[in-house]
Amino acid sequence: MISSVGTDDLACCSALLDAMQNLQGMALHAALGGIASGFLKRPGGRYVAGPVPEGNGLHHSVEHDGHLFGHYVFPALNRPYTKQERDRLAMLAGFTGRLMQRRAETEKRARALDQIEAKLEQQAQILNQMHESVITMDPAGFITSWNRGAEQLFGYTSMEAIGRNVLFLYENEEEEDSLADMFLEQGGREMEVRRRKKSGETFWASLSLSVMRDQHGNPIGLIGYINDITERKNAEKLIHHLAYYDSLTGLPNRTLLTRTVDQALLEAQQGSMHGCVMFIDLNRFKPINDTLGHVAGDMLLVEVAIRLRRALRDQDVVARLGADEFAVALFDIDKDYHPGFVAQKLLSLFDEPFFIDGHELRVGASIGVSMYPEDASDTETLLRLADIAMYRAKRGGENNEGGYAYYSEEMNRNTLDLLRIETGLLHAFEYNELLLYYQPKVDMATGSITGAEALVRWQHPERGLLLPGEFIPIAEETGLIVQLSDWVLDAVCRQARAWKEAGLAPIRIALNVTAREFTRSLPDRIRAALSRHMLSGDWLELEITESMLMHSTDRVITIMEKVCSLGITISLDDFGTGYSSLSYLKRFPINTLKIDRSFTMGIPEDTNDCAIASAIIGIAKQLRHKVIAEGVETEKQFNFLKDAGCNELQGYIFSRPVPATDFHAMLLEGRRLKIVSEHPSLPLDDIDI
Repeated sequence: MISSVGTDDLACCSALLDAMQNLQGMALHAALGGIASGFLKRPGGRYVAGPVPEGNGLHHSVEHDGHLFGHYVFPALNRPYTKQERDRLAMLAGFTGRLMQRRAETEKRARALDQIEAKLEQQAQILNQMHESVITMDPAGFITSWNRGAEQLFGYTSMEAIGRNVLFLYENEEEEDSLADMFLEQGGREMEVRRRKKSGETFWASLSLSVMRDQHGNPIGLIGYINDITERKNAEKLIHHLAYYDSLTGLPNRTLLTRTVDQALLEAQQGSMHGCVMFIDLNRFKPINDTLGHVAGDMLLVEVAIRLRRALRDQDVVARLGADEFAVALFDIDKDYHPGFVAQKLLSLFDEPFFIDGHELRVGASIGVSMYPEDASDTETLLRLADIAMYRAKRGGENNEGGYAYYSEEMNRNTLDLLRIETGLLHAFEYNELLLYYQPKVDMATGSITGAEALVRWQHPERGLLLPGEFIPIAEETGLIVQLSDWVLDAVCRQARAWKEAGLAPIRIALNVTAREFTRSLPDRIRAALSRHMLSGDWLELEITESMLMHSTDRVITIMEKVCSLGITISLDDFGTGYSSLSYLKRFPINTLKIDRSFTMGIPEDTNDCAIASAIIGIAKQLRHKVIAEGVETEKQFNFLKDAGCNELQGYIFSRPVPATDFHAMLLEGRRLKIVSEHPSLPLDDIDI
């Protein structure tokens, strides 16, 4: 410091401080030189930033802490400078050096601050340009920064958000905030959370938190990165719903049912509890769906689902397995008979009709029940066994009203037998195990053979010769009936071709046509078979049932007309057992009405059967159709039907079904019906195909 200074010296110090604060470059150098001249009261003083000029004048370096800043320089005099002048210049130089050092440090700090401010401004611009919401918080959760992305996401400005605790953004304000414990110690976490906007709207957000630390590594807060993921969550929810719920009824599907029940069974094993699975199949749904259309069918299924769900407890599971099949899972059953009570309750739901699109509809249901752990310990097996029991309940129901049945081992054995028959029937096509028998048709006036009905047999490699009743129902249920019918058509045409080549005149062989194969492709399939075997249509006759005439009448007539155009006749089989409308009947190109055996067998003792048979014959005569009675076994039946005007018969009174060779022999010998006085009672004819 400069000590013992006068007023002039203080003025010089003040001038020096002012120059250091306000001047730069050459202006500062000039001012320092003038201050030095005034301080020494000697003209010619200068401040030189570079090297010391050569000469014998007075000079002194301006430095501090080893940092050289410049020199004070005075010109040489005629006399030497005094010691006082040298000391004063040294004091001024020292004081100037300290000020220069402070000035340099201040400028350095200012530059550093400028750099920091520029960097902060740059970072602020980057944060504001980000679409992602970025906020920072202190350890207590109070917001310290809030970027533009956060403003756009939440609707709060930075002025509204900074300083508030982050809890005000939570969907549930009572949600505890454990930021310090959870994140500051563990180093961050990512999560999906619910948050609230300024508008009150709540949304799903992806929240990523990282710890903010000071220069010593101590946690001082959190940085939160937030993105709106509501669309993604909604998409995930939709995908989940599509994967695990039925799109029509909103009930769980088979996948979710299996997962739910498997979890419940796991808990049941630990708690030694009992449960059950019910398999529910609707009765009479298909005719409703086919008649009224799929829209009405879907509406009916929705109403059924609503009734099922309302009738059960919240903890019970109701699922739709597909088509008209549902399943119910009951957990924690304390008594064996409890499922029976529930099954009866569910069946009672169908007592009241369903009102769909102006129609009053009545459907029934069949329910199969399997028990855990008595029957099985996994969901898929329980469902399979309940399905087996359901079929037993369906077969045992009266008037197609259904009922319920518990699973038993006997049912499983029967089901396995059916499966073996189905598998064996596939092998039968491959290994030529099928063959045809022919039951003759006889003219009641002449007793001569007029044709025959082709009936299929299965020469089973283990069980011997099987009649149609043992495998036709299974073929219909599994869809193999179409393949079987195609085989019969080809086999009949092949046999007819052989008889034709043997010199026989055309004789009509009747084929039974199922509803499943009575489609628009039928005429083309028949035409192809006739062409393949080089036959005319007068070798074939088709037998159809009444029920096939009652749906899509115009379509059925078109198909029948195309068949008749091939020279093939059509017979209406089992007449009187269905619900034909006579106004419809006259529209169809039918040649023959066939009296069902259920009416023939009671003749002539049963007056009702006699009346029905006579009425059918009368109707046929009015419509100019032939009439054939099947199942004729006795002379009394023959005489009544002949007197009533029946044209032909088919039954054991003449012949049971026989192989093709035997029927060929009958034709060659010209066999005729010979009425005997008594005829033994014989079993009924085969199931037709």
